[in-house]
Amino acid sequence: MRRMERYCVYQERCHQEIHAKLIQMRMIPEAIDTIIVHLIEHDFLNESRFAETFALGKFRQKQWGRLRIRRELKSRGIGDFLIQKALKTISEAEYLTAFEELAAKKREQWKALPKDSLNRKMYQFLAYRGWENELIFDCLHN
Repeated sequence: MRRMERYCVYQERCHQEIHAKLIQMRMIPEAIDTIIVHLIEHDFLNESRFAETFALGKFRQKQWGRLRIRRELKSRGIGDFLIQKALKTISEAEYLTAFEELAAKKREQWKALPKDSLNRKMYQFLAYRGWENELIFDCLHN
């Protein structure tokens, strides 16, 4: 129990990560349930807090867009309500500024490419990072 408390204190975790870690530690299902309940009751494990921290961290550190963050949270078993709540923590102005800076940086990096090749590469890069198609197309046409 103490080991899992330290594991949760070190970094925000989701239920899925804790469950996988406990299985890796070869815990029996009853012990897994008991430990997870204990972690939730003592606020070591909080999916809402995890989702918000994850969304802000991936946005600010890795410059992911909302689509990629949503996809990653979904793959970790986070519900739609918590995903929406987490995405609302990213301000619209900060989001657009980050997109413009990332697009300008990549455009400068690939400026030697022909225009059609540049646009294709920019689209693929930004779409992979999870930015919305409307933003990407607006950027490519300006």
